[in-house]
Amino acid sequence: MLDRLALIILIIGGINWGSVGLFNFDIVSFIFGGSDQIITRIIFMLVGISALWSISLLFRSRERLVPEEQH
Repeated sequence: MLDRLALIILIIGGINWGSVGLFNFDIVSFIFGGSDQIITRIIFMLVGISALWSISLLFRSRERLVPEEQH
């Protein structure tokens, strides 16, 4: 569950950074009223925490990542 949530947050963050890189447009800041708003900063922190959490996915065995019935 937590792995999936981290992945969703990383996808949102990746789309936002892609938008910044391609169009110089920060979607999160636009939606929430600027990069200095507390909600925007919380979202950016969640993306960073999700990235740190996802590092653990690199070191887990496949058996722990995929439930037994899906092999």
